[in-house]
Amino acid sequence: MAEIVLIVGDSFVPQRVYDINEQFKSLLTPNKINHILCLGNMGSKDQYEWLKTLSNNFHCVRGDYDFDESLPEKKCVQIGEFKIGMIHGHQVFPTGDNDSLSSVQRELGCNILVYGYSHELSIQAKDNALYINPGSISGAFSPSIRDNTPSFVLIALQGDVALLYVYLLKDESQKFEVKKYEYNIQSNEYKEIQNDDDEENN
Repeated sequence: MAEIVLIVGDSFVPQRVYDINEQFKSLLTPNKINHILCLGNMGSKDQYEWLKTLSNNFHCVRGDYDFDESLPEKKCVQIGEFKIGMIHGHQVFPTGDNDSLSSVQRELGCNILVYGYSHELSIQAKDNALYINPGSISGAFSPSIRDNTPSFVLIALQGDVALLYVYLLKDESQKFEVKKYEYNIQSNEYKEIQNDDDEENN
């Protein structure tokens, strides 16, 4: 059976956004997600407590606006065949730099490196690893971009295959968009899978 992993961060509620959009919150309900990987800067203790209600397996790293010094700067989580490394991303310079991210990935020895900070969704496979930035789940603005698309990533891990479901809300008056990708840690192959209309409702 697949392990379902939620990757989320940078909501900045209520500092920059009043709340996470209800379309997203209604999807994220308790007992459906096995693991939460939170990349920090959620904005308030209430946001972290809400995430903890979704799964008993809650993992979090400290963002540059987090003041809980008990949170680690970096963390690795083993889920099945996958070793997932976590950082907030403010440690990487320049922001999102490929060489710097590769250095962190090698240091942590992970198959997947997840990071935030830029508030921009990014997924790429290189150097025998997968790199995921889930963006901002609330669409909170960042210093470089005022209008960010709200997004988060769900991963279904089974064996050596990761199925990625990317949720985007480009227009709050419209239904969210779902994109699906597949990644194989043995071959390092990463590809988009065409969704049927029905799949977006699953």
